[in-house]
Amino acid sequence: MSDKIMTTIQRSKSRKKLFTLPNNLKSKSIRAMTSEDLRNKYKVTTLRINKGDNVKIMRGEYSGIEAKVTKIDLKLGKINVDGVKRQKIAGGDIPVQIHPSNVMLTSLKMDDKLRKKKLRL
Repeated sequence: MSDKIMTTIQRSKSRKKLFTLPNNLKSKSIRAMTSEDLRNKYKVTTLRINKGDNVKIMRGEYSGIEAKVTKIDLKLGKINVDGVKRQKIAGGDIPVQIHPSNVMLTSLKMDDKLRKKKLRL
């Protein structure tokens, strides 16, 4: 078993492991629950979020908005959703970054061969 996957109780060690994970393991944490339709169709409760998927924001200031994922930031572990922006004090708009646990996948972009294989299509 990899040294990076081992768990610990100490908060500082847990945070260090989270911030120093390689991208292939960080990518696994960018997951969200699926809607009832997707759960019934594909028999999975959570899936990795990909750029182009449609999500519904479930928590926070922007809850209820359903839009397309425009960017995934692996370093911060957050996603950007189309149309969710905040006004800057100096003027202009900036996209709001949302944690993947606060969204629900409503439809999937099925261009990826690996995703089709994983869902057994």
